[in-house]
Amino acid sequence: MLHPFDPITFVPAKKQFASWIRSCSCLWILAAVFVLSTGLNADDESLRTVQDGVPQGEITKGVFDTSEIYPGTRRDYAVYVPSQYDPESPANLMVFMDGMNYAKPNGSFRVPIVLDNLIAKGSLPPTIAVFVNPGTIPATKPDAKSRSNRSFEYDSLGDRYANFLINEFLPVALKDLKVSTNPKRRAVAGISSGGICAFTVAWERPDQFGKVLSHIGSFTNIRGGWAYPSLIRKTKSDPKPIQVYLQEGRDDLSNLHGNWPLANRDMAAALQFAGYQYKFVMTEGGHSGQWGGKELPSALQWLWNDDAESTVTPPASTKPGWGPHPLAVVNKNVPQGKVESMPPWHSEIFGNTVRDWSIYVPAQYDASKPAALMVFQDGERMRDKKGRWRIPTVFDNLIASGDMPPTIAVFLDPGHDKSKPRKGRKSSNRGFEYDSLGDRYSRFLLEEILPEVEKKYNLSDDPDMRAIGGSSSGAICAFTVAWERPDQFRKVYSNVGSFVNLRGGDLYSSLIRKTEPKPIRVYMSDTSGDNDNPFGHWPIANQRMESSLSYMGYDVRLDWAVGYGHNADFGSMQFPEAMRWLWRNETHTPSIDTSDDLRGDLTLLNLLVPGKSWEVVADDLGFSDAPCSDAEGNFYYCDMRAPAVVRVDAKNQSKTVIAKEAVSGMMFGPGDLIYACQGSKKRVISIDPKSGDVNTIAENVTPNDLAVSDEGYLFITETRAHQVTRINIETGEVTAVDVGITRPNGIVLSNDGGTLLVSDHGGPSTWTFRVNKNGVLDAKMPTMPMRLPIDPKGEFNFNEPPPYIQASKGDGSAVDKIGRFYVTSELGVQIFDPTGRPCGVLPKPNVDQPLTSCVLAGPEHSHLYVTNGSTIYRRELTVEK
Repeated sequence: MLHPFDPITFVPAKKQFASWIRSCSCLWILAAVFVLSTGLNADDESLRTVQDGVPQGEITKGVFDTSEIYPGTRRDYAVYVPSQYDPESPANLMVFMDGMNYAKPNGSFRVPIVLDNLIAKGSLPPTIAVFVNPGTIPATKPDAKSRSNRSFEYDSLGDRYANFLINEFLPVALKDLKVSTNPKRRAVAGISSGGICAFTVAWERPDQFGKVLSHIGSFTNIRGGWAYPSLIRKTKSDPKPIQVYLQEGRDDLSNLHGNWPLANRDMAAALQFAGYQYKFVMTEGGHSGQWGGKELPSALQWLWNDDAESTVTPPASTKPGWGPHPLAVVNKNVPQGKVESMPPWHSEIFGNTVRDWSIYVPAQYDASKPAALMVFQDGERMRDKKGRWRIPTVFDNLIASGDMPPTIAVFLDPGHDKSKPRKGRKSSNRGFEYDSLGDRYSRFLLEEILPEVEKKYNLSDDPDMRAIGGSSSGAICAFTVAWERPDQFRKVYSNVGSFVNLRGGDLYSSLIRKTEPKPIRVYMSDTSGDNDNPFGHWPIANQRMESSLSYMGYDVRLDWAVGYGHNADFGSMQFPEAMRWLWRNETHTPSIDTSDDLRGDLTLLNLLVPGKSWEVVADDLGFSDAPCSDAEGNFYYCDMRAPAVVRVDAKNQSKTVIAKEAVSGMMFGPGDLIYACQGSKKRVISIDPKSGDVNTIAENVTPNDLAVSDEGYLFITETRAHQVTRINIETGEVTAVDVGITRPNGIVLSNDGGTLLVSDHGGPSTWTFRVNKNGVLDAKMPTMPMRLPIDPKGEFNFNEPPPYIQASKGDGSAVDKIGRFYVTSELGVQIFDPTGRPCGVLPKPNVDQPLTSCVLAGPEHSHLYVTNGSTIYRRELTVEK
């Protein structure tokens, strides 16, 4: 590996990346670029210890348990009042999330001690500090566990937590105390998820809080926090009146939620670009409060100084000399391919557009043998033999040397609106086609362009023999095609890729970490001098992409250079080597490192079994639904059009029809009976799995799915009535226990019976309830954010996220041994940890069929079974890890 200060650097994966980025000279790394804290002076350390003669404030503790915004939650809190507090003069206010840790006199932060000392020496005005813990939903059922509400409160974007603080909690905590109403005298602070929570509060309510202190903030994809850098940049013309202090550790996490150091650098870059008053301090250490605590005295003094100076990072672009790679120079001893200009293409998928395009055919092409394929966006520029890329010449040389197979290249320009005048080669439809997420461009290739090429040339249909590439927006376009259709393209070339918010591409680095890995190889090149503009910071965006791909075990390489700019100079000089790497015959063995995943972080990487995928259990069914399992792991399902309820033996997979009924939801319950939903007959029934006898449990209901409690209650979803209903199995008594979910559908109880999950077929969230004695539900909250499908008919607007369909089609649900929840949806099986944080998505086995439900069954209940239209699939999982 070359030294990081060399012009060309191969960026390694995972742990090596951490040391590489620490030493890299170009991007938010050196002390000259941002504030780098490597130690603590004696004065700061003295401010963290109790000093003789310094008056000590008073701390009172309390419990808050009357929230309507977070119903059913209980939280501890404490209030620090300095000895200098004067009721006639409103004090400053500072609110700390995860507050009781901040208040510990022997902890990392020791906030009361630091405040005592700073206030006494006149460095801070008298400041009241409120330390508030996240909410917990206490279990009320015997043997059930209390559930943390921390992530839902802290990691969610929006104004919910700000409203909780301002309207519910602080009026109670600050009763009889006078604090300033001036937002410049009110601050919020937190660590990790508490750090992003603090920022969210000020972002949503800068009229209430004008200062933010974030320690190792979780600006990652726990619940969408990755979006903040783009949102901040959009306020450049009117920045919010907030002052922000960010502390981050060099060795912070890279896990299923994101890369913390890069995320915080992205935040800092965005704050600088938009003109905010901010300070970014990179310390030693990882995901702990140790170094943030040591920096706290200086952090507070900077934060409470309205005239404090901001971090300033200078531009990094340069203009080094350019020269073609030797393999981009014509070699007369090498057979030369031909480039054939094609008639202008008039697209139907991109209506009313026309584009230029051409095809390169190598000299070694043999019509009797399928050729490899590579598609290039902005193609007419990239095929110019006198330009920067000179791709036909590079291909001639690499194919002749055997470093590439005989490869047909398709050079495509973006479309231009035929009704608009043309200015040079600039195409009006480029941004829409290239930067938009979704499958539109891949459909354009597969339904229009490639069939036209195949009329003349024999192309391989092996996805491993198909590559796609581009530069800038053409690069993200290439990645999108392979991401959407890895069955067609499995090699991606990206130079200075626009993985930023031109049209939502900043999502990818977060999406990758929570999607089952796809079989694609990705080459990337970028430079420290790439763009930093209203849409994002290109260098950081590309590093975040590489980090995510590396974490998930992809075959990925990022070549990096100091300086340059948003152009083809560095990428074109590296292009021949990139093609050698991309087309190499080596079989990639994923290198998986999940050591940064914290306790409770349930990454897909530890759930999936290498080499195991979906396998067919039953096919050619009328319509499959209602999967369930018994204690031995035998699997049951319904073919609703047969109709038949079928048992599949866990050991030998033999099938037995146990009843000729059509049901939409089944589960075992009291008496070792199967309880099942028959919405068409407006009843809930029981089925004896041994005799097949059917009995009615309740009538005049319209059940969709059900869950059975250990107290002998059935909870059913009545989708059209927007209702969750409780049925007493013994008496048949029917009671509505919740109304208001758009289209309640799947339903499942946690293993301890203390939490009920209800999916919403018509909404963006899955809901949770606390289950109390006698089947009483409360603490209703939309704690599980569903990944939503992109609407292909929606408006793909510039500098905005893609248009999402708000109906997730959340359907059947299941829970495994350690408490992961599984919810089927339009996009696949969405998986959540016990607190509702998204862990990832397993795409549908068959994308053309509805995915209706799921269950854990089979040997040791280690297989996930899904009903997918006319077919039932299963796959082995490592469910106990």
